[in-house]
Amino acid sequence: MKFNILFSFFVLSVQFVFGQTVQRTISAKDAVFMALDKNYKVQVAKKQEEIAVKNNTWSEAGAYPTVTLNVGFNNNIQDNTNNPFTFTPGVILSTSFAPNLSLNYNIFSGFAVKMSKERLEQLEVQSNGNALVIIESTIQDVLKAYYTAKLQEEKLKLLKEIKSNSSKRLKYYEVKDKYAKSSSLELLQFKNQHLTDSTNYLLQEIAYRNSLRNLLLLMNNSEDPSEEEFLALGDSLNIVYPELDLTQAKSELKSNNQQLKNQYIALELQKTVTEYQRSFLYPTLSFQGGISPTESWLRNLNNSEQKFNTQVINYSGNLNLRYSLFNNWKNKRAVEVSKIQEEIALLNSESLYKSLAVTLTNLSDLFQIRKELVNVSEQNFIYATKAWELAQKRFENGTLSSVELLSFQNAYQNTLIQHFDNQFNKLDTFLEIYKMTGKLALDYKKN
Repeated sequence: MKFNILFSFFVLSVQFVFGQTVQRTISAKDAVFMALDKNYKVQVAKKQEEIAVKNNTWSEAGAYPTVTLNVGFNNNIQDNTNNPFTFTPGVILSTSFAPNLSLNYNIFSGFAVKMSKERLEQLEVQSNGNALVIIESTIQDVLKAYYTAKLQEEKLKLLKEIKSNSSKRLKYYEVKDKYAKSSSLELLQFKNQHLTDSTNYLLQEIAYRNSLRNLLLLMNNSEDPSEEEFLALGDSLNIVYPELDLTQAKSELKSNNQQLKNQYIALELQKTVTEYQRSFLYPTLSFQGGISPTESWLRNLNNSEQKFNTQVINYSGNLNLRYSLFNNWKNKRAVEVSKIQEEIALLNSESLYKSLAVTLTNLSDLFQIRKELVNVSEQNFIYATKAWELAQKRFENGTLSSVELLSFQNAYQNTLIQHFDNQFNKLDTFLEIYKMTGKLALDYKKN
């Protein structure tokens, strides 16, 4: 018996210590930083950026000569037994060793090398811009997932409170019905309400756990999913927002929006492609040089005394000037097509800016409306809370019926849920505006 008591105490102590160790409070900023370190999309974007950086070199653009080494070891048997017109009758074995070192250098290629290098630089910038778009989207997704989980947590706390009150009233009326013979109708009514509140609580618990799993998925958390119940969200839905100036926001949209920046980069990239196509209209000058020493051994297989050795060294150095006089205007058409694609890229940039500007204006109006809705629902929340507390006191004093009490309870529950939803909707709109104006990624740069 003494052993059982000590073992039970040990188990309880371990559970307490383990709970204190495993449970950790995480802020929205911590969740974002973890996602930026571990999220798969962010990791892929960083790898693609590394590829663009490695490719951005003069050697990749073709500025440097190419040097090639070829080594040949050749063997040949020639049977001249029945050939009367040869000076080497018999069966001749010819063996040669012939290394070759060659150099190829484009001295002038119509500025194609310069355009290729500019294109590689622009591709690096474009890759960085694409990575920033993914980072911004990841930050937004993590923040929305975090505060979605916080929203579900607040709703869960509310429904737990209502379920607890419903359970207490049910127990009270069960005892009252047993000893004081209270109205069976009220008892059935409270039983029905308790089951409804319990169902709502269980469904909300599922929604809360699912929201936590979605957050952990974006964070790419390597921990055991069974420990997610120990994850505590430290931030609140009550956020202080800066004042929104639509004129300033539109200015920041044009200068900081990463989608627009990427579109402008695509336009510059297309201009470089046009210049690259134009380079084919110029002549090209190239140099080829090489050295090729050859050593050969000839042996008559029918006469072992007939052996010959030869050594030859060949040097070469050639200039090649190439100019296309006529190729069915193919190069000219390529330049014209590239110019048209420039115009398309410019139209896409203007269209994207106007679309984003209209969206920003709509979001600004929506944010102001949702801001007012939060203010209204906050006042409504205060009045509903006071009314609910007063209704419970009157019910306990017998001056309020059970039907009226449930009406106050439903009003209290719906008002709080609506207030939580309004808070989240306001945050969701603000995050979208913050992302469009290019500020979202800046706030999460590590020093």
